[in-house]
Amino acid sequence: MKNTIKKAGLLAMMFTAFALTSNAQISKTKKAQKDTDAWKYEIECVGIGKPGTKVIKVWSYSKKANVANAQSKKNAVHGLVFQGYAGGGQGCTNQAALVTDPSVAEQKKEFFDNFFELNGGKYMKFVSHSADSTPEIMSVKIKGYKYKVGVIVTVNTSALRKDLEAAGIIRGLSSGF
Repeated sequence: MKNTIKKAGLLAMMFTAFALTSNAQISKTKKAQKDTDAWKYEIECVGIGKPGTKVIKVWSYSKKANVANAQSKKNAVHGLVFQGYAGGGQGCTNQAALVTDPSVAEQKKEFFDNFFELNGGKYMKFVSHSADSTPEIMSVKIKGYKYKVGVIVTVNTSALRKDLEAAGIIRGLSSGF
């Protein structure tokens, strides 16, 4: 009887510890999502990768440096889809946004909510941190944000374009004008 009570107590403690850890992770996830929902970032080209890829630096803003770093991949893909970037050094040329009509974000809101979902969103299959990417963390106070984190990210723009074309978000390059 005592062993059963001890086992039940131990099991209850383990469950409580797991629940607290899970809640902490959920809280961090919600915080990261809240910071990202405002889409506060900057992107710039830092070089040309393999054919069909872009190597960009993403500057993300957050109250916590690790949150901004974690959101860099999502911000990179969002930037290429909706903003594009100006050309510069390292062989970079201007990159227009893949989605040229700003109203598409609202018209296809459900698609983009799922696409940019924090855990397991489809955007993850098009992006990776560059091997030499050590986050540059600058402590900058900007309207409630404390950190500006720069991370170098590689995005497979060819595959991203094909996926957006297949989903009917953008027209294919071969569809004419």
